[in-house]
Amino acid sequence: MAVPLLYAALSGFKSTDELSRNPVGLPESWITSNYTGILASGDFWRLIANSTLIAVGTTVLVVAVSALSAFSFARFAFRGREVLFTLFTMGLMFPFAVAALPLFLLLRSMGLLDNPLGVILPQAAFGLPMTIIILRGFFRQIPGELEEAATLDGCGPFGFFWRVLLPMARPALGTVSVLAVVTSWNNFFLPLLVFTDAQWWTLPIGVQQFQGQYSADYAKVFAYLVLAMVPALAFYSVAERQLVGGLTAGATKG
Repeated sequence: MAVPLLYAALSGFKSTDELSRNPVGLPESWITSNYTGILASGDFWRLIANSTLIAVGTTVLVVAVSALSAFSFARFAFRGREVLFTLFTMGLMFPFAVAALPLFLLLRSMGLLDNPLGVILPQAAFGLPMTIIILRGFFRQIPGELEEAATLDGCGPFGFFWRVLLPMARPALGTVSVLAVVTSWNNFFLPLLVFTDAQWWTLPIGVQQFQGQYSADYAKVFAYLVLAMVPALAFYSVAERQLVGGLTAGATKG
């Protein structure tokens, strides 16, 4: 796993001519301008800011809505609960490509093209099925005695959800938050569909545009790819323990 990353990072310090002559060796002269030129560009940081804004907005929305929905599916018994939950799970089988045209027409009619909400809302909607499934399974493992004790202490259903359930569900909430951030950060097709104004382009679109602009300068393209990967790799390295812990929580007993 480290070899392709190391190869890309070293290639970014070479010239294109040297990269063709010496593709796997160390750079003869370390050319830092490939990296510093990109870091000095305001366009690159604007792409980072746009991706961050959309990822944070999507994560907050999908986690908030999914937590309330999963709480209802896990702790309340009402008619049609399993049917409604099955409808949510069926969303996992619905490919985004099928919804591209009607989604574009809907966003255009709502005036959400070239608007961050035009990406945040659909991403949150497509993220609901998996998030609800994970949170519902975690919420159902919370003992009913805790809810009874909270009720005796004067907590209503929402008080139990806010004061007891959410603090206990931090591993699961962390897991779905990491998944939502990574999914949003890597999304290419939806931002490409929604944004025609370069002001709102996200990092994956920026990578594609940069690659097309500098298609003959492979070394600079490698440098851009490495810098584009750094935020995602840094975030995942920090959140890896939270992700693994949340996915394995409740898998074993004793």
